[in-house]
Amino acid sequence: MMSSEFFTIWFLPGVWITVQVTLYAAVLGAAVSFGIGLARDSRLWIVRFAAGAYFEVFRGMSALVLMFWMFFALPLFGWQLEPMWAGVSALGLTYGAYGSEIVRGSLAAVPTAQKEAGVALDFTRWQRLRLIELPQAWPDMVPPFNNLLIELLKGTALVSVITVADMTFAGNLLRLGTNQTTPIYTLLLALYFVLAFVITRGMRMLERRAKAGIGERPEKSGGIGAKTGARGDGPRAGSRSAGGVR
Repeated sequence: MMSSEFFTIWFLPGVWITVQVTLYAAVLGAAVSFGIGLARDSRLWIVRFAAGAYFEVFRGMSALVLMFWMFFALPLFGWQLEPMWAGVSALGLTYGAYGSEIVRGSLAAVPTAQKEAGVALDFTRWQRLRLIELPQAWPDMVPPFNNLLIELLKGTALVSVITVADMTFAGNLLRLGTNQTTPIYTLLLALYFVLAFVITRGMRMLERRAKAGIGERPEKSGGIGAKTGARGDGPRAGSRSAGGVR
């Protein structure tokens, strides 16, 4: 039977560790996403080459194998990582590579006229990014980042194989001790769903605020006219043509 002592000592702390790993890996992944995404559009070819190489290499790597490498192989070079930080680093670096393509693609979708307006106003590259491109690209980044964050949450289950006591690790311990496979894994599935649902609600609130910041009406579910903020029409088009440059 699943005892209350087990839940107090292992399972609830395991849920908190899962949340921590997700949060820390998301912060690292966001830094990598924006750093590599912006670098891939640099004027310097060496910067573009290095960023592109990072994207291709880490996109093609297995997060699990990279986690094993950081945990078991790095000590051979004199650098020992704690299990949790080995997992966070592997997940953040891998998912950050995916996120960099979201950043690059969203910035590339900003209308050329808006970028040229910044050049005409003699803005620096940083000023064009901060005042024109990022505010307009950010609402387009949020939905794919939401999907990526949920994938990251589910990917945190991998840290259990390097002895990080997340909720998957705790669930496996409980299964070995009680031989109750179905109820334990059903509970784990439900917990991952609840955490993913919370992330989705939070990201949708962030998306609405991002769209409101550029004068775009949030989308409503259903209906032909729900997408009032599509590119080229509705309030967003007006905000870009008239008020995109601030």
